[in-house]
Amino acid sequence: MNHWLKRTMQNSSPIVNWQVVSHKLRQTILHPLRSVSYLMIGIGWMAMILTGCAAPVAAEAPAVAVSLLDTPRPTFVLAGADATATPTPFQPLAPTPLPGSVEWTGPTNTPLPTPTPQFTQPAAGILVEPELSQLPSQINVLLLGADRRPWDHQFRTDTIMLITLNSELGRVNITSFPRDLYIPLPGYGMGRINTAWTYGGYPLLAQTFKQNFGVKIDYFVLIEFSSFKKIIDSLGGLDVQVAEPVSDYRAGYWVTIPAGKIHMDADTVLWYVRTRKTTNDIARNRRQQEVLQAIFDKLISLNALRRAPEFYELYKGSVTTDITLADVLKWLPFAAKIAETRNIRQYFLTYNHVYDWITPEGAMVLVPQQGAVMQVIRKSQNLP
Repeated sequence: MNHWLKRTMQNSSPIVNWQVVSHKLRQTILHPLRSVSYLMIGIGWMAMILTGCAAPVAAEAPAVAVSLLDTPRPTFVLAGADATATPTPFQPLAPTPLPGSVEWTGPTNTPLPTPTPQFTQPAAGILVEPELSQLPSQINVLLLGADRRPWDHQFRTDTIMLITLNSELGRVNITSFPRDLYIPLPGYGMGRINTAWTYGGYPLLAQTFKQNFGVKIDYFVLIEFSSFKKIIDSLGGLDVQVAEPVSDYRAGYWVTIPAGKIHMDADTVLWYVRTRKTTNDIARNRRQQEVLQAIFDKLISLNALRRAPEFYELYKGSVTTDITLADVLKWLPFAAKIAETRNIRQYFLTYNHVYDWITPEGAMVLVPQQGAVMQVIRKSQNLP
């Protein structure tokens, strides 16, 4: 650059000299800045695309990227030899008093922007709900769906439903819990509710419900998705009452299931209860309850109440449960009553009860608003 500057000054007139020098200097300075700016813009677009593919959008406002080219820079103008001074149209300000001087009265009270609210991560065991009163004629059963693959030794329970049976009221309450619900796991700190089984199996999941919701779990039923498909196939498929249409990719094809009563085979049912790329966990919980009701209707149509021992032997190898055949036979009169009255109530945790949050590790989770969540839990337990 020094060689070029010297040659330019020797071969040009004084006026052209400074124009060329000014132009070259600006090009030399701005060119690398443009390259940095273009690189930042490219990285920003890649991050947006990858984030959109990998996870839902966070509820927090994104940071605004500022290009280096937009940053104000001082402009230097070289005056000619015949230039005259321009009078200053205003008087210069007095120097700013320094801290410690006589004139200094303290720092300026400049308003600061309101910080974005952040969820304070509680330590395990802080959010402890007192155990709710359990009615004598009522039992709670956890119905769980696992995403376990044949080679997996550990797995998560991505479907979590609390089934509350009350024989005195003649009522069944079904409450769905989103898998990404972010709560304290006793002894393990904060985590998604669907990882409780991963760390401690059914005992830890039952303890998690008791600590966070005050609910005592009496029984559980766990079914893996592969076994779920076999059961649906053995039933000849299901007639599902679809409340809202859903569209998403399935095996490379764009599929739409319209609202209304739709007959589905096992593969379609599994896709229907698991897909969420175009919706969310809340909508998926609703679809899971629709399928559960369709299974109940199908079993009733097959006279499953009279054939309970036969069905128990047929499906006991497909599920993991602590419910015995004696328990099933004991509940048959209650099941017959529900089949007649259809007194089934559905409860969900929605965005009225939870909100999105991104953990420091970058995971998208749902944080419960404890008061709103407990209102739903009390209703599910038939409590005022």
